Amino acid sequence: MADGDYERGRGREISAIAAELKRLAAARASSRPSVFVLNGWAASPHAWDLCRFTRTRLFSYVEQLDGEPEKAIANVERCILVGWSMGGSSALRLAARWPKKITGLVLIAATPRMMEEKESGWKGMSPRRLEALRYGVMMTHGEGFFGVPEGKPNPYLADEPPNLERGLKYLLETDLRADLEALRTTNHEPRTTFPVHIFQSERDGIVRAANADYLKKIFPQAFVTMVPGTEHALSIFIPELIDEAVDSCLRLATAGQDPA
Repeated sequence: MADGDYERGRGREISAIAAELKRLAAARASSRPSVFVLNGWAASPHAWDLCRFTRTRLFSYVEQLDGEPEKAIANVERCILVGWSMGGSSALRLAARWPKKITGLVLIAATPRMMEEKESGWKGMSPRRLEALRYGVMMTHGEGFFGVPEGKPNPYLADEPPNLERGLKYLLETDLRADLEALRTTNHEPRTTFPVHIFQSERDGIVRAANADYLKKIFPQAFVTMVPGTEHALSIFIPELIDEAVDSCLRLATAGQDPA
């Protein structure tokens, strides 16, 4: 064989290997579910800056109120939901609606019912605490609880009074317990097998620790991490643990494994 024939054959072989590697990489990428992050009420997207996991999209509370996450989920085959505070409530609502599309759920200070109910004993936020949140946002209007990072656009421009009031109304009125109870079983069989990670501060004054116990009953496969202290914005305090939870969901989804 002439040297030229050998080189041409070798070149075709290398090209074929490269094409196959590219195909496999594309297949792996297409098998990865989307990662949707649902932010808290009146919270900046910069609350997630310390988290390193790759997210497909982050939805503000205004976008949640406008139904944007529903539109996004309708257009994907599979997704992982990461929800904090009001965003955790949104994640629960979406999981109850599309349990077959969810391949992972990371709930951070999440609750199906934000407000307390003295009659039933439900542990939630008091009206006084809700009013304090309202006042705090009024005092920091235009800068938010996390400030405006230097050299970056102001993330609070959507916090017009009507939007803030819509968010407060959601917090005040939303109750997903019936939807989650219906999600738990169908004909005595679990309806969800996707991995669930729950992060909750032990003394959070906004979302009570007892809410994590309730969610564990709804999702018995859940991993629960109780964080000492009163912090509500856990994406700032435990970003590494949240990263690990999302990565775990991605690994299981990509491998097609059952968390049980």
